Amino acid sequence: MLDTSARLLKLLSLFQAHRDWSGPELAARLGVSTRTIRNDVERLRSLGYPVNATPGVAGGYRLGAGAALPPLLLDDEEAVAVAVGLGRATGGGVEGIEESSVRALAKLEQVLPSRLRRRVSALNAYTVQMPGPAPSVRPEVLTTIANAARDRERLRFDYTGHDGEQSVRDVEPYRLAHRRARWYLVGYDVARADWRTFRVDRVRPRLPAGPRFTPRELPEDGDVAAYVEKGVNTAMWRHRATVLLHAPVEEMRALKHPLEFEPVDDATCLAHLGGDDLYRMAVWIGFLGVDFEVLDPPELAEQVLLLADRYRRAAGPR
Repeated sequence: MLDTSARLLKLLSLFQAHRDWSGPELAARLGVSTRTIRNDVERLRSLGYPVNATPGVAGGYRLGAGAALPPLLLDDEEAVAVAVGLGRATGGGVEGIEESSVRALAKLEQVLPSRLRRRVSALNAYTVQMPGPAPSVRPEVLTTIANAARDRERLRFDYTGHDGEQSVRDVEPYRLAHRRARWYLVGYDVARADWRTFRVDRVRPRLPAGPRFTPRELPEDGDVAAYVEKGVNTAMWRHRATVLLHAPVEEMRALKHPLEFEPVDDATCLAHLGGDDLYRMAVWIGFLGVDFEVLDPPELAEQVLLLADRYRRAAGPR
């Protein structure tokens, strides 16, 4: 009975790690016959776990959705990672997740061995969270987008642009990206026939999902992070600016700032940036640590002058 029970737990773990398994694959993993696998699947079904089976050469087994939540089988590193992730999630970012994360973390810590509890406690005690002003996202919106991307189904949604304009989008969702406390959707906008990046807090999905689609090749050599970084730095913001920096482009790129730099000559380069607040943009440009000239827009130049006057007054009558 112990061997059978241990094998059933291992079988559940395999179902959680991989969406589809063939009978021979499971038999090889567990070191048993395919007949034993069939018997174990029936045992799991009798315990309330809906294991779906597809006959034929291309068939196999898949753990379906059901009322009973299968036990999670985690090794030490996975358990610590989950606990730390839940601890970070209590800082927000997803609407309503704080309370759920605290409850889940309390349940997990009850069953962690003492050696792992000490590791998790040390990480939480010596880590300081700095929540930003980013808006929260409803979890059902994230799951709707993720499911549509997984199932390769078009997603129709109402979208509020950075200028407040409302529009209806028909998008082939590719990936969700989390950057600096904000969630973004990367997808192919069918009406505009081009790739786009959308802020998820401005997305309101329309159900049901649209027709299935064949995935396209993402720009930036398939690098989602690079594509989001490039889009967020300019087009996603209310204000966009071009600044002439009195420094070589190689020097600025070496700083690893999330900006797009364009060479002008050996001593200067252009920086293209965006933001929702012109004053904050004026402050941020100063962090680059080089002389600069605001080329566009004029409103940003005015904020730079206001900031300069404020710093001049702060220095006193020297």
